[in-house]
Amino acid sequence: MLIDCLALTVGADTKAAWTTLEAIRLVKAELGVNTALGASNISFGLPEREVLNGAFLAMAIAAGLNCAIVDAAKVRPFILAADLVLGRDDYAIRYIKAFRQRSRA
Repeated sequence: MLIDCLALTVGADTKAAWTTLEAIRLVKAELGVNTALGASNISFGLPEREVLNGAFLAMAIAAGLNCAIVDAAKVRPFILAADLVLGRDDYAIRYIKAFRQRSRA
């Protein structure tokens, strides 16, 4: 089972992101089930959406998000960084490998 915690745009409600992060935390703590989220909804109507989406996604992962609905090509660096910071990438192996390959391209 997945529960979608819904993300609304912070352009209309500046507390929308915080509310979504709290919902993820509560679902994990109280129900113990997996969570899903269309993360890019948070930035609808705003400039530089990728920056906002990446920061929000990293925070959602830290809150316990299991299944992100995102454009992986645009947010992959943020996912790698979140995994590293949260201790999910021992010795930074995936992070280093990904960015080493990018710097060679």
